[in-house]
Amino acid sequence: MPVLCSLAVSPSGRLAAVGARLAWSGETMADLGDNVTIPEFSCLLQMDPYLKPYEKDFRRRYELLQKQLFLLEEAEGGFDQFTRSYNTFGVQRRPDNSLYFKEWAPAAEALFLTGDFNGWDKFSHRYTKKEFGKWELILPPKHDNSPAVDHNSKLKVVVHTKEGQRLYRISPWAKYVTKEEKAIIYDWVHWDPPQPYMHIHPRPRKPTSLRIYEAHVGIGSPEGKIASYNNFTTNVLPRIKDLGYNCIQLMAIMEHAYYASFGYQITSFFAASSRYGTPDELKQLIDVAHSMGILVLLDVVHSHASKNTEDGLNRFDGSDSCFFHSPPRGEHSLWDSRLFNYSSWEVLRFLLSNLRWWMEEYRFDGFRFDGITSMLYHHHGIGTGFTGDYSEYFGLQVDEDSLVYLMLANHVLHTLYPDCITVAEDVSGMPALCRKVEEGGLGFDYRLAMAVPDKWIQILKELKDEEWNIGNIVHTLTNRRYGEKCIAYAESHDQALVGDKSLAFWLMDKEMYTNMSCLIPMTAIIDRGMQLHKMIRLITHGLGGEGYLNFMGNEFGHPEWLDFPREGNNQSYHYARRQFNLVDMDYLRYRQLYAFDRDMNRTEDKYGWLAAPPAFVSAKHEEDKVIVFDRANVLFIFNFHPNKSFQDYRVAVEAPGKYKIKLDSDAVQYGGHGRLDHNTEFFTNPEPFNGRSNSIKVYIPCRTAIVLANEEIDYCY
Repeated sequence: MPVLCSLAVSPSGRLAAVGARLAWSGETMADLGDNVTIPEFSCLLQMDPYLKPYEKDFRRRYELLQKQLFLLEEAEGGFDQFTRSYNTFGVQRRPDNSLYFKEWAPAAEALFLTGDFNGWDKFSHRYTKKEFGKWELILPPKHDNSPAVDHNSKLKVVVHTKEGQRLYRISPWAKYVTKEEKAIIYDWVHWDPPQPYMHIHPRPRKPTSLRIYEAHVGIGSPEGKIASYNNFTTNVLPRIKDLGYNCIQLMAIMEHAYYASFGYQITSFFAASSRYGTPDELKQLIDVAHSMGILVLLDVVHSHASKNTEDGLNRFDGSDSCFFHSPPRGEHSLWDSRLFNYSSWEVLRFLLSNLRWWMEEYRFDGFRFDGITSMLYHHHGIGTGFTGDYSEYFGLQVDEDSLVYLMLANHVLHTLYPDCITVAEDVSGMPALCRKVEEGGLGFDYRLAMAVPDKWIQILKELKDEEWNIGNIVHTLTNRRYGEKCIAYAESHDQALVGDKSLAFWLMDKEMYTNMSCLIPMTAIIDRGMQLHKMIRLITHGLGGEGYLNFMGNEFGHPEWLDFPREGNNQSYHYARRQFNLVDMDYLRYRQLYAFDRDMNRTEDKYGWLAAPPAFVSAKHEEDKVIVFDRANVLFIFNFHPNKSFQDYRVAVEAPGKYKIKLDSDAVQYGGHGRLDHNTEFFTNPEPFNGRSNSIKVYIPCRTAIVLANEEIDYCY
């Protein structure tokens, strides 16, 4: 099979000539990787020599990437120009106020534009057919020289198919879509404000320690309604700043017709969801976040798309493919959605330009890529239990079209925006996912440590406190690929959804409704829940990764699950909200959990353990239920025992000197019992212990976590 036959749908004769030159070489897929050199592959092998048997797979992937970049250079003038295609597709206002419309609809017989501007005439404005499935239309300005289509007016593309059908579609490049209150289908609205929002504040610098607040704008209010961008800017951003998070991961921003999909069934990829407000209001949100020194990541969904046709990408030109593979490959059986054809030139144009659009137009600082496991494998991870055997990550089960797309996306983003942050949601453990493209990796900065929240939920569901396996907890928190950064988190947004429970709900359940007042003594259930909620978060923060993530509201133990309005709950918004008002009530214990989360982040900000190498675990005592580790010259001590406290407990530490308590989960202001004297100074004893050069003796109450720092070390990092 000639190479590149599947790599491109030719956008120009020039590209066809390039492809022909490469095809004439007679190179086949089997030959790929034989001659290519990965510039820094030796670095990857040095970190993991067990990847050596799969060197040819890495070389083939890298060569596919290089050939894609070569094609982009030859046919489009390079990826910089290619990824700005949002400036030529959809609708563009030219300097003379004429409007230029352009679409890719290869299977269409004819295209027309209709809308408010022409009284919804279906035939008066016909697109001209161009090469390679492209269609163009130019609308001259009105007599007063204003654009022919007014700002905020509605439009539709009318697609005539070869089978004689007439279809009404939204442009895939639409920048704004809205829905009338009782309507089902979204409308394409021409967004061209006379005075668009201009960003004032520069992007903050990429932090060495990443502390992410995962947030959903629509539920960001105690009120039973869809909250707005403006509400988030005014009321939520200051809380995030106060809590010490330096990055926000915004969910459900790309437009999705079904609110209850949590933003994971995208219909309009270039449109910021109008249910929260206007594009300018989202831009202001990001700008204000930047003014606070907070980065903003977009939860981007390029792993699949909604099946909607009238207001989605599906069957845009009437065919069962266009942006997607034809069925069955182009359908996800579990998600009931469509799967992109990453080998298509125009799909690459669309998706890469989509990333560039969010970076340029809205000034996001990076992306969390959703559903990476589904992209990487032809089986999409369905019915597959990944054991960690390297053979699972190579061979025919790997979808190299989408894998190379991810390499290309990371290469483009990190070349154009060196401080861009990309996070991969992958459950499979694909090696080199978070290594540089130049090493043969996929180029992500971080991966989510998805096993960690699953472990905590499993423990709380299945084990009594005295049955906790301390070694297994440590193993789960530390079991990550060396040299590939992880984002650790104690609980995920999925676990807050109805049908599951958040950590706070697993710990305290219905007593959260009746016994969270500081004016009454803590019950045994509330006491246990309060202490373990803090300890689980701190050990995850300190031991679990090189970044930390919290889902909004969980920092203070939000008392209810999350359930979006749907038929099953009579379209209620009661559970589709976050009750931040609970934190503002001095007499409720939610405020104490909030304070601990805030001070945990502020302590990390001072000592920088997330940016440090992995921790050294010096103790994981099963009977005592004690875990001790040091990281960044900070000493962490955890006593998970439900009722045993330990006096003069000897713990190991590397750096000699005087230590003092910097964070104490048992402090009264955090809902603890105040059993530790924070004025105590702990001096090291120069006797090796548990693999460290020194040791100290401490009092550790039951169900307590302590962070100690060396008073004689300069912690600037």
